[in-house]
Amino acid sequence: MRTILGLVAAVAAGVGLAMPVAQAGERELSLKVEREIVAYTVNADGSYTEAREQTIRVLKDSALDSAKSASVSYSTSIQKARDVVAYTLKADGRRIPVPAGNFQVNSSAGQNGDSPFYSDQTTLTAVFPDLAVGDATVFSYRLEASKPMFDGQFSVIENFSPTTYYGDVRISIDAPESMAAQHEAWQLHETGDRVRDGRRRIEWQWSNRKPADPESLRDGVFKYERYPGYAYSTFASYAAIAQAYGERAEAKAAVTPRIRKLADDTAGDAKEPREAAKRLYEWVSRNISYAGNCIGLGAVVPRDLDVVLDNRMGDCKDHATLLQALLAARGIASTQALINAGGSYSMPKVPVASVVNHVINYVPGLDLYLDSTAATVPFASLPDGLYEKPVLLVSGHHDDAKTPARQMGNDWQKLQTRLSILPDGSVKGSQRLELSGRLAVAAREQFRNMPADDADKLVKRYFRGSGYKANGKLRFDDPKPMLEKFWIEADFEVERALPLSGGLPVQPWFVSYAPVSGTVARNLGDEETPAGESGCGGILTEETFSFEFPSSMRIAAVPMDASVQEGNVRYAATFRQQGNRIEVNRSLDDRTPGPVCTAEYNAAYAKTMRGIFPGLRQQIVYLGDAGKGASP
Repeated sequence: MRTILGLVAAVAAGVGLAMPVAQAGERELSLKVEREIVAYTVNADGSYTEAREQTIRVLKDSALDSAKSASVSYSTSIQKARDVVAYTLKADGRRIPVPAGNFQVNSSAGQNGDSPFYSDQTTLTAVFPDLAVGDATVFSYRLEASKPMFDGQFSVIENFSPTTYYGDVRISIDAPESMAAQHEAWQLHETGDRVRDGRRRIEWQWSNRKPADPESLRDGVFKYERYPGYAYSTFASYAAIAQAYGERAEAKAAVTPRIRKLADDTAGDAKEPREAAKRLYEWVSRNISYAGNCIGLGAVVPRDLDVVLDNRMGDCKDHATLLQALLAARGIASTQALINAGGSYSMPKVPVASVVNHVINYVPGLDLYLDSTAATVPFASLPDGLYEKPVLLVSGHHDDAKTPARQMGNDWQKLQTRLSILPDGSVKGSQRLELSGRLAVAAREQFRNMPADDADKLVKRYFRGSGYKANGKLRFDDPKPMLEKFWIEADFEVERALPLSGGLPVQPWFVSYAPVSGTVARNLGDEETPAGESGCGGILTEETFSFEFPSSMRIAAVPMDASVQEGNVRYAATFRQQGNRIEVNRSLDDRTPGPVCTAEYNAAYAKTMRGIFPGLRQQIVYLGDAGKGASP
């Protein structure tokens, strides 16, 4: 199931991909990055200065809007922007400095000088004057980080887009020789590695004067080594990153009297650890809203739990720390686990802290991973994109730790539809939809906060969106419990929905999260542009239809049965006619294991879908009034 719920992000969150607008082939370029200078100067305590300079040449009118401004963002509490220089470099060599009024500063701050609750980010934006095709923009600055995220440690990773023109990219990292560091580069040329006056300086250079066609980047799973870039770290291992995080986070998970009372009130009479853990997880998921924390050292240190509870809000670290404390109050040992929440299922050889950008919990006694920031995901399940990924366990770290694989066969849809076609083309019908796994979670989220009035009107609105006049009733499972099962039932009457003679497509008539036809159509691929590596996973979708035609209509043609078995995919469809009644059964059983599929697998999978698709377009052909009927 590749596209139903948007399983994979295109780029791993937390990794900087410098990607100005560029088209395939140099003659199609709208702009060029002529010069990119990146220089880090690291201090022994891990604080650092980051200096950057970028020159971008505008080649087409279409790039003027995107090139008109440049920005830098930083954490106000621990970083300062210095020596900001911005000017338009005209084609004839003239420099037009950005005037003071063309700088925009947006800051997150608390009221009356107090510290902000969840973000202290400042963004400084420069708007370039008198910019025209042929001109260039120059933007440079220094960011001074007065405090490190982790004491005595520094790590950074950055990748560049191969689809963008880069004339000259130069990177340097200058740090004390006493700070043992690892580094790695992909497609960059190392131009220097020298020690002088107790400091070690690493330098790389890269250019990309023949950018790749964007269509060549077909991989939906992000791997650092695929893209030009570099990684540098003073951490000796990923275990050291987990330890550095835990030194600050673990102390925040203290079992205070307030935490103990909340745990007892919430877990109540639960005798078994699993039931107690479930109740505590669900309380945190439902009652602590999620808010990203971008405050200085708060980016790696959880807030005090009293603050989290008072505000009923926190980021992933706050969620994980609160749940850890509540579990401990009930005698259930757990630890926090660092993970990548983006599209990466592997980590680079050099241990960089930013590649793990999310925090969840692990309960060893139950062998369960829990993510309470996912407010709709049931206990013992994980959100999409977190299955079968490496994790850094804060306590009990081992290099091969991973979240579990998704349970095969857990994601399915079963649809039952009954239609009675009336002589004037109107339709009376009913539908029952049963969902499991991710599909049920998505449906529960959609229906959970739906007002009763909206639910009553949903049938009418659904058909009105296709131009039909309809009435009906809607019934559905209680959406509030955090479960992986859900059902929806509907009765509907649609006025003059069909022509008196014509073709009737075999497809759902009401809400369907994974219809067979739609699932196949979304995965046809493109024969001219083969698929790359991607996130993936199987799904089972079954449909039964019962069509009852009036005696005034004659059934002229019924689709043929079909059966396809290729690799992990099985498709079957049967059509049975008894007089003016037609019964249809069809199923798509996709057992693709996931969570990552190779380009070769995806190519074969798409070919299978293209083989199934033509049969799904067949229709039941019927004739009214001896075949002379016309559309109403």
